[in-house]
Amino acid sequence: MRKFDPRLYFITDSTGFSEEEFLYRVEQALMGGATLLQLREKEKSTREYIDLAQKVHAVAKRYNVPLIIDDRADVALAIDAEGVHVGASDMPVAAARKLMGEHKIVGATAKTVPWAREAYEQGADYLGVGAIYPTTTKVKTVLTSAETLDAICKAVPIPVNAIGGLNKNNVQILEGIGIAGFCVVSAIMKAADTKAEAEILLDIAKKLTKQ
Repeated sequence: MRKFDPRLYFITDSTGFSEEEFLYRVEQALMGGATLLQLREKEKSTREYIDLAQKVHAVAKRYNVPLIIDDRADVALAIDAEGVHVGASDMPVAAARKLMGEHKIVGATAKTVPWAREAYEQGADYLGVGAIYPTTTKVKTVLTSAETLDAICKAVPIPVNAIGGLNKNNVQILEGIGIAGFCVVSAIMKAADTKAEAEILLDIAKKLTKQ
């Protein structure tokens, strides 16, 4: 089984940052306790994506945090990342699993119980479910209710993470739901102190997941 800790899943957004500032913020987040890291780049060319992914991977390795590449199995394989995450419009989970092999992490987006079961059956290791709240990222989102999130958690035996507009002031909506953790983007990327924010969020994640 591919091991990872999904409690505080940090998804990057390099928009508006120099590469130096971006990498600094990523490292600060890892120092603060982010347990899983996803590099998400919607605008970069393949060459640019690989170049940045290599640099981010080097940082992640120092903190022993798995790096998940958003969308692009080819980029994940090129830099030997720990995994890939596929969304609704990306390649099917089964295809990602075939490409990545049995020892890599494959995550998938799911917004309904049937969708979640299908992703699990195709080999997903975890699910990202949302958006719980509207987001400020460039990703198109459809809101998911707490009730649907709870139903998905009960329908599959793999970790389920909530995602979408979550921060320290609103994650209480997840209390009592069997999530394995939650994903944050802006809550860390745009924080004045990314390390301190990650520390706060990890503490909340531990309480929510009873760990």
